[in-house]
Amino acid sequence: METATGFRPHRVVVLALDGLLPFELGIPHRIFGRPKDAAGRHLYEVVTCSVRPPGPVDTDADFAIHVAHGPEALANADTVIVPASYELGPVFEEGVLTEDLAAALARVRPGTRLASICTGVYVLAAAGFLDGRPATTHWADADRFQRLFPHIQVDADVLFIDDGDVLTSAGVAAGIDLCLHMVRRDHGTAVANDVARRTVVPPHRDGGQAQYIERPVPDPQQSTTTGARAWALGRLHQPIQLRDMAAQESMSVRTFTRRFREEVGVSPGQWLTQQRVERARHLLESTDLSVDQVARDAGFGTAQSMRQHLQAALGVTPTAYRRTFQAAVQNVSTARATRPARASSHAFSKSSTG
Repeated sequence: METATGFRPHRVVVLALDGLLPFELGIPHRIFGRPKDAAGRHLYEVVTCSVRPPGPVDTDADFAIHVAHGPEALANADTVIVPASYELGPVFEEGVLTEDLAAALARVRPGTRLASICTGVYVLAAAGFLDGRPATTHWADADRFQRLFPHIQVDADVLFIDDGDVLTSAGVAAGIDLCLHMVRRDHGTAVANDVARRTVVPPHRDGGQAQYIERPVPDPQQSTTTGARAWALGRLHQPIQLRDMAAQESMSVRTFTRRFREEVGVSPGQWLTQQRVERARHLLESTDLSVDQVARDAGFGTAQSMRQHLQAALGVTPTAYRRTFQAAVQNVSTARATRPARASSHAFSKSSTG
């Protein structure tokens, strides 16, 4: 769908399998269906396909859905997303693809970005796309997945894993985190944040799956680390020691560290680095501050330190990140400025739901 100007939206193809969860099927359409450029053109085209010719696909609910595209849609995908299904059969039981699923995936072009939501990861694993690579899935299914695919590096603590051209997410709502992450990777923080606001979800969730695993109910009088996190966020530009954070909750460093990991899913040090990376991204996109100043304001101290952390987290230098994404921010701002005013708050509410 390339126009005379050379514009072509990124094509996301969602593979709908029998027994799919309708909620998860809707996530890619909701997240990727929102972003637009300054001219009002959708940055993504989202298509749903089946492994069979167009027709009904059963869900895990009391209704089926009609899918208008067959497996041929996979041949022109830039990104393929596989949501969870409760009827994967030999894929789930033995780690082996069915004939129709193998034939469908054979249409995927080399270099296509692949992603899974929850147990959709079984499909990618059975197809061999995850051999020797890191992956995640719902924490309750991680042990079984690891036993079935011992050659995959399973991490059950994270909400999603980005391994470049293959991405996997934990259960259900983590699919939202993953899709927002892909928008952020493609078009920058400002575009992803705009989608998150319109979807009324947080643009970035702290921690990983550890915070959602069922545990004994804590003592209501037991302190949490919430106050320390708020305290740290207010002074990211300053040196922050672990003992200073623990002191905010009147805990020993050992108790605070344990409680923090239970609540957030990562260590205090990892969390601080994540927040500083997000702060640096925001400043690189939205300001003209020098790289040295961004490094100081984000709490990295030096440009070299920030460069190392951004390279590790994003795979790019601060300068390259700014060059790539500042234009995207300007486009979004222009689009907002030229968008006609809404008639009423009620109209805004209606357009932001569903």
